Amino acid sequence: MSSCKLTYFDFEALAEAIRFLLHYGKIQFEDIRVNFEKDWPTYPKDNLPLRQLPILEIDGKIFYQTIAICRYLAKKVGLAGSTPLEDYEIDNAVDNLNDFRARLAGAYYEQNAVAKEEKLKIAINETVPFFLDKLEAIAQQNDGHFALKRFTWADVYFTGMRRYLAKLVGSEDLTVNYPNLRKVAENTESAPGIKEWVTRRPDTFY
Repeated sequence: MSSCKLTYFDFEALAEAIRFLLHYGKIQFEDIRVNFEKDWPTYPKDNLPLRQLPILEIDGKIFYQTIAICRYLAKKVGLAGSTPLEDYEIDNAVDNLNDFRARLAGAYYEQNAVAKEEKLKIAINETVPFFLDKLEAIAQQNDGHFALKRFTWADVYFTGMRRYLAKLVGSEDLTVNYPNLRKVAENTESAPGIKEWVTRRPDTFY
């Protein structure tokens, strides 16, 4: 890839898994970070496919949608499945994780203060334990991974999103009581390229 640019806010959130995959694949890229408060209100959103970030530009072609970008990069760097069934197992795990993210984000970004308080209460008391229990069981069945009993981009997607998910419900670490989920994160963050990135990445809000 001769020219690669990732554009997102100065957060981990929806782009960290993309950064992980790029670093894992030793793909040189420009990490363009848009200040959400200062720059986003006047950002030329009409230049974006859905007026949202992240986008990945490779040799002039615009890629968008986090999961689609991750799936594309995973095939490039060897973290996808080798058969349609294996790809299904990985996609299924990622869709589970994305459902979890969407539930928490729906509560966190609620504009009505009264509704937000109620939604966050449900998220913390019901959504979080329900999903973490299910995800912990999947990780246990897969020896500390989310699919195929090996390192795939499903692990990368979870680990890239982990600190963001915790922030959405005011937690320091959602995996503290879930040893297999912690193993997923530890395996990912010790992978070549990702390990080096984690030690030097900017400390952002989420």
